[in-house]
Amino acid sequence: MATYEWTAPGRYPVPPPGGWHTEDLDRLPGLPPHTELIDGVLIFRSPQQRFHTRTLWLLESSLLSQLPDDLDVFREFSVVLDGRNRPEPDAVVVPLAAEPGPDETFLRAEDVILAVEVVSPDSEARDRDTKPRKYAAAGVPHFWRVEADQKGVPVVHVHELDPAPKAYVPTGIHRDKLTLTVPFPLEIDLTAINRRRPQAAPPLPLAPTRR
Repeated sequence: MATYEWTAPGRYPVPPPGGWHTEDLDRLPGLPPHTELIDGVLIFRSPQQRFHTRTLWLLESSLLSQLPDDLDVFREFSVVLDGRNRPEPDAVVVPLAAEPGPDETFLRAEDVILAVEVVSPDSEARDRDTKPRKYAAAGVPHFWRVEADQKGVPVVHVHELDPAPKAYVPTGIHRDKLTLTVPFPLEIDLTAINRRRPQAAPPLPLAPTRR
């Protein structure tokens, strides 16, 4: 196990020569939630904005209700791509047979069918360029990049892997409704991001008691 040199009390440890490795995320004490590892560098995430949170809720609930029985979805769960890259996609779809044990902290890239990133202001370059390149290089066959339009409605950019160059090919930009047949049949009303459940009708007044 590596030993850690701390910069100062309450700070994070100094990276070793060559940067951190994927197993270090499980050993380093006191890391913020959802810390990622990109090219051996620890990446700390900013608090989520409303669009990001509600988009994830919409995608997760829609996937869970429509996925085939042999697939499952994980939200904000670590994926090991190689020894120096362990990002945390906003959502991933994997076979049930590949689910980690109750005490495990990551999925393996070879088990991921779909990776989804919702673009945030502090991670635009990573979500649009760095992470898709790394998912493709690791062989993840499907990737969605989700952005907000001017009204705050999700726009889903769908990509499929070209296995020869291990690069993603865009296959469609979906506005208002996401309808797909691969990697599984799916239909999501993207405008539902701001929809609320209908309020229950107020109870009827009780009839006056006759005396």
